[in-house]
Amino acid sequence: MTTYPSSSPYQQLPIIDLSAAGRGPQARALLHAQLHSAAHDVGFFQLVGHGVTAAETDALLGAMHRFFALPEADRLALDNVGSPHFRGYTRTGDERTGGSQDWRDQLDIGAERPARRPGADEPAYWWLQGPNQWPAALPELRIAALAWIDRLGSVAARLLRELLTAIGAPADFYEPIFGDRAHPHLKLVRYPGSAGDGAGQGVGAHKDYGFLTLLLQDSVGGLQVQRADGRFHDVPPLPGAFVVNLGELLEVATDGYLLATNHRVVSPPGATERFSVPFFYNPRLDARVEPLVFPHASAAPGITDDPTNPLFAEYGFNELKGKLRAHPLVAARHHAGLLTPA
Repeated sequence: MTTYPSSSPYQQLPIIDLSAAGRGPQARALLHAQLHSAAHDVGFFQLVGHGVTAAETDALLGAMHRFFALPEADRLALDNVGSPHFRGYTRTGDERTGGSQDWRDQLDIGAERPARRPGADEPAYWWLQGPNQWPAALPELRIAALAWIDRLGSVAARLLRELLTAIGAPADFYEPIFGDRAHPHLKLVRYPGSAGDGAGQGVGAHKDYGFLTLLLQDSVGGLQVQRADGRFHDVPPLPGAFVVNLGELLEVATDGYLLATNHRVVSPPGATERFSVPFFYNPRLDARVEPLVFPHASAAPGITDDPTNPLFAEYGFNELKGKLRAHPLVAARHHAGLLTPA
């Protein structure tokens, strides 16, 4: 893992205390100033004061650890290659970022909804709606994971309102594109240690495609964020905090005023395991992200110009683009020839 001298200005991300929103006008004004700076200048921060309890966290982590302790055959029974909706278990090395192999395995979970097969005149992103796959031996995992989605969805909704207020925008501007048809996504992830070939890519450098990501990471470390100097810097784990990053849709919404920042995970050394739980706060698949009305719009630099990663205002196309690239085995089996719009 890359390390930096103690004199580095990037030893920790900004720390945002969400509970300050309820402690009076002065505390809330300071929260907004800190949140504005973190979202505009960095695109990443550590979130404390979110209200999620240790008991809630322990319930999820306990079920997660029991899942990864299951016999391999039980985990492979949920192989996501069998799901046209990209749900289920991904074996170590089967996911790709930037065209390279990620050295981790994971369980992908979303809102529990019936499968939808898009008609000839419907967008292909409706393939992303469908049922989850659950291990029969661990009924508590379904309960804990779906409860976590609901709990963190509420935290993310509060945070988005405060963030929009912080930059002078209407707090409820994007509420109509969420609601009960939002498309949240949860990953339960294990990094098993270094790959046999010595490659250090736990997950390659990337940006997330939704609005907000709230990450629960353990004490092992390995997450790195690209900062203003262009280098990737470690994010020291902070007990009880969520690492929050802004997704591509907020960059699109603000014409680049808010940052979607590259980040990656370096594999832990040797056979050391690392566990993490990213939660992605996403709108409806068919949501179109309208430009945000806010007083700093004239200072927006424009969205990132990357021909290899076009950004779409319609959320479903953004996620479908990412899923087809990240899961080539699922794409080849269920969606051969499927292209997102240019």
